[in-house]
Amino acid sequence: MDGQAAITAIKEVVGDNGWLADAADVEPYVNEWLKILEGTCQMVVRPSTTEQVAQVIYICHNAGISITPQGGNTGMVGGAVPDGGIVLSTERLNNVRELDADNATLTVEAGCLLADVQATASAAGFLFPLTLASEGSCCIGGNIATNAGGNNTVRYGNTREQVLGLEVVLPDGRVWDGLRGLRKDNTGYDLKQLFIGAEGTLGVITAAVLSLVPAPRDRVTAMATAKNWEDLLKLFRIMRGRLSGSLIAFEVFTDLGMEITVDHIDDAHNPFTDAHSLYSLMEAACYDNEAAVREAVEKGLGEAFEDGIVTDAVMAESGQQAANLWNVREGLPEAQSMEAMVIKHDVSIPISRVPEYVAQGGSIVTQTIPGARLLPFGHMGDGNLHFNVLQPNDMGRDAFLALKNGINRKLHDLAIAMGGTFSAEHGVGLNKVGDLAHYRSDVEIDLMARVKQAFDPANIMNPGKVINVG
Repeated sequence: MDGQAAITAIKEVVGDNGWLADAADVEPYVNEWLKILEGTCQMVVRPSTTEQVAQVIYICHNAGISITPQGGNTGMVGGAVPDGGIVLSTERLNNVRELDADNATLTVEAGCLLADVQATASAAGFLFPLTLASEGSCCIGGNIATNAGGNNTVRYGNTREQVLGLEVVLPDGRVWDGLRGLRKDNTGYDLKQLFIGAEGTLGVITAAVLSLVPAPRDRVTAMATAKNWEDLLKLFRIMRGRLSGSLIAFEVFTDLGMEITVDHIDDAHNPFTDAHSLYSLMEAACYDNEAAVREAVEKGLGEAFEDGIVTDAVMAESGQQAANLWNVREGLPEAQSMEAMVIKHDVSIPISRVPEYVAQGGSIVTQTIPGARLLPFGHMGDGNLHFNVLQPNDMGRDAFLALKNGINRKLHDLAIAMGGTFSAEHGVGLNKVGDLAHYRSDVEIDLMARVKQAFDPANIMNPGKVINVG
């Protein structure tokens, strides 16, 4: 089957509502939301069933047409930007298939919005703990394909820890039905783990069995301020010791982060009267005695005050006050892009070395891009920092972006030297293929290439992403 015949056959499979080819309609699917990378494709295909996905991929496999799987297109590393071929959007695969309350599992299709997954779990008295700033627009299939992290990893871990089973269409059109809601299944290779974090390079995730946890009865949320990163680390040690498994989030950001978020985000407000250098947002889950958890947070903050670690703090007295505190942290990613062009980094280092990384990384930024504003923020509770650099006021966009590769390599080198990595939760995608090849050992690259070759020998599934095999 030649290319044009294949395109015609695909249109017949998905019907008139299942494909887009007009330039205006296709534009949101070929450009990433960061507005840096622009792609091209022959058309966008929007199947509504797993069977349609399988038929489309089978046609592409036989015709040699490349496929770029895409969910909400909210990725940060260009993993969903196409280079020809078709975009296969999962947005119409948005059914909740089953909620098993006794098994505490939820089976959903890949195109379900993360916010809808959370709401479905909540309505049944459960919590699906993955939470992201983009949860109103990102899809669960994309979250799984990128092994998304988020704010609650201190207790619940990344997406990988929330997935029990998968349904995947393979690059030749076969369907692997691994939708098993089992917490113990010691029968050979755990195949689902290969697809989680593979960014659509090994197949298209069409459905998943998600593990739920009981919804907390309440939460205790507080924001504290500190003078330096060493004190933030000390505060985290105190709160982790006081709260143990109740601590679900420990987020940090700087005075610049507070300033630009309050300036650009309407529902973000600074709860402090005075300016401070650093801010920590912490949250603890209450499953039994809310008063005991609140007391533990209060005692932890009190200890930090006595030791001169914390300079000020507020505790939310209601759900709305807690939401107001979270608005600052969750509004920061959008605010930075409204403020200036941003060179972003998603590094992970041992928690113990976060202050050291900030100090040395800050010196690197100052020396490499004079006038740049440093904006480190993120998930200190698991060692993941978004160590971002804002465009200097007197530097043009193109001149700033021309420095991207140089600053990336220096900051990634620093993370690796400290026992960390260059991608904590955003993935590899297109942007970091060179980093993966540079930093991972020959053995690791060889094993990854063998896996890719075994699943997708024709290299039609999201080619050029994660690992180059052509």
